[in-house]
Amino acid sequence: MTRPPACPLPTPAERRRLRLAASLTRQEVAERVGVTPETVRAWEAGRTNPSGRRRAAYAHLLKTLEAKVTVAQETSVGDHAVERPGDPLTNEGTDRSGSPSPRRPPAPAPGQAATHDGHASGTTPLPRLARRDEGATGPGARDSTPPPASPSGVGPARRASAVAVGATTPAQAFDALYTGCAPALLRQAYLLTGRRELARESVERSFHGAWERWPEVARDPDPAGRVRMAVHEYALSPWHRFRRRHRDPEPPPADPTDRALLGVLLSLPPAHRRTLVLCDGLGIGTAEAAAETEATTPAAVARLRGARTAVANRLPALADPEALRRGLTALAGAERLRSGSPASMRTISERRARFLTRTAIVCTAALIGATALTAGTAPTRYEPPVASGDAVRGVPPRQAQGSLSEEARKLRAALDDHPLGGPHRLTPQAR
Repeated sequence: MTRPPACPLPTPAERRRLRLAASLTRQEVAERVGVTPETVRAWEAGRTNPSGRRRAAYAHLLKTLEAKVTVAQETSVGDHAVERPGDPLTNEGTDRSGSPSPRRPPAPAPGQAATHDGHASGTTPLPRLARRDEGATGPGARDSTPPPASPSGVGPARRASAVAVGATTPAQAFDALYTGCAPALLRQAYLLTGRRELARESVERSFHGAWERWPEVARDPDPAGRVRMAVHEYALSPWHRFRRRHRDPEPPPADPTDRALLGVLLSLPPAHRRTLVLCDGLGIGTAEAAAETEATTPAAVARLRGARTAVANRLPALADPEALRRGLTALAGAERLRSGSPASMRTISERRARFLTRTAIVCTAALIGATALTAGTAPTRYEPPVASGDAVRGVPPRQAQGSLSEEARKLRAALDDHPLGGPHRLTPQAR
């Protein structure tokens, strides 16, 4: 008798995002599934996974929440979609050279709402990749016209899984992801750190890790969001301040307005700065930003409000969120940040993986050799030291490592020459 296949579940981060997007607490989800809130917390953290009937109930609940969130976001797109031509923070409508993208749909007619194509996570539609939408018919149906993404960046285009078609290889899929994400991620990291070299290093390290774990990244519902999260976390790591080359500030932007805005951003706490870039720079909703920054939705709202207040106090002209978004876009687009080629990213990642593997092998062999040497040279029994006042029998044991002193060497020679024991050895004799 064969067991039925387990119900598929999204990633732990996606589970939490769906719950927050539906404005549900862990207690409410636990009541619907029939478990405790701590169990739901463990499922969302990835420590455990449900099984049996609870897995089926949890999967059905997540699927229902995803459908409701999709309908709400599609309605929001139809009512409030605004086109952002040439946004350097999200790569919407531009290619790597900065020219208008040929994939952008034509301008809408007067009176018709305009929409934009792409992801708020910083990606353009991947070449040679077909997007499978929820409403497609058939297992491999292709959608010739990608659905528009919502301003929050969590529309159907983001959750649609990108599947390789034809002879697409993992290297080609990685190159497409890198080409679409790297320029925008470089500018986002620059806004978070104010350092060009650190921004470039953050993007490169994140894509190195993505290529090392490419099978896992390729199966992720949002690979671009996963790489973006890694870039932001590495860029805001507090350990960078201990590095010598990051102690001195880099030259600020030439424009006074950009220089003032960057100074305000760097004065904000890292969590507030990241939330501001996600919400006002990329257009992500507070629920999604809370899930990405591992915070609650009220905490994300408070961080965003505090960051906007700090910017408005220092720069009153950017008090409006739309004006602030334009300022962040102008600041990110003013710097000419260039990244390496996708082939070099893959080559460096493979070299790094080989180096770490060989280092681990060498360290393991050295540890085994040291253990074997210690086991072979260590004494097999305990030799207690000779107490003061006791008769010396034979050669005294060494009290510590190292060579014997001249006095100890003479004593050992004398004892070797007169091996007999007894009181007569201690009787002085006249010579």
